[in-house]
Amino acid sequence: MLLAPNTVAFAQPGTGSLDHIDKTTDRRWDVFVYSPSMVKVIQLQVLRPADSSVPRPILYMLNGAGGGEDGANWLRQTDMPEFFADKNVNVVIPVGGYLSYYTDWERDDPNLGRNKWQTFLTEELPPVLDEALGANGVNAIGGLSMSAGSVLDLAIQAPGLYRGVASYSGCAQTSDPMARNFIRALVAVRGKGNTDNMWGPDGDPRWVEHDPYVNAEKLRGLELFVSNATGLPGPHEMPNALRPAGAPPLQDQIVVGGVIEAVSNGCAIRLQDRLDELGIPAEFDLGYAGTHSWLYWQDALRSSWPTLERALDS
Repeated sequence: MLLAPNTVAFAQPGTGSLDHIDKTTDRRWDVFVYSPSMVKVIQLQVLRPADSSVPRPILYMLNGAGGGEDGANWLRQTDMPEFFADKNVNVVIPVGGYLSYYTDWERDDPNLGRNKWQTFLTEELPPVLDEALGANGVNAIGGLSMSAGSVLDLAIQAPGLYRGVASYSGCAQTSDPMARNFIRALVAVRGKGNTDNMWGPDGDPRWVEHDPYVNAEKLRGLELFVSNATGLPGPHEMPNALRPAGAPPLQDQIVVGGVIEAVSNGCAIRLQDRLDELGIPAEFDLGYAGTHSWLYWQDALRSSWPTLERALDS
């Protein structure tokens, strides 16, 4: 294999394997890891620590429904690189996972292909990255919109892998009829996919197994942060507000983004009640005006950092 200048390649034993690393700068890498379960190489956008002279933790940050391939991703829509410029953590952003819910699908889908993201993220990837990045084995994970529920589920499915979880503007419920129908509609309408290939038909126990609300007891002991706006227009909908390139028209952000955020806000309130009922500590940031859009997730990242930092320093 011919590699571009400033590219490093390694042979890596185990389930996953390192394909190569492209170093744009000392602080910004693209790491490419082969996934045996999906039979392809996955790109990981990486922000390196301010000081990498000693092993540092990893913060995995998942994108939304587009998987980051459509331009709607953490690096293009937020100031994440600037925010982490002085922080000693590896930030890892997978590229891919369109409408996959970052879970293992039971079967390949004719339109969405093979999705084994739980296996990749929790089994194949961590040992490869720990070695490639010289990490210390301490992990946390965050996600927004579609992946906001997925990160809670991944923490439940892989106990001990993550010490903290940040969930921004998502829904932790998958098995009740309303939530299940929303997931089915989103995957079918936007991606022409069939969620029977994901967790099976209605009544399949996998819908319950991957429901963080139902399985909330398994979140005990984690540092948890959950944020959600109300759906009403907020500061980033003001006429003079700066908006990232590629943002939807302001009217769509207010109407469509408002409705989606209002729905996910109901999910966040129910999750808060559930965790309170179980006596599980969590940091909730709810009740502020805002829509389902990137600048609120940029704000939420800042609000969640003390919780994530505690997890990564523990």
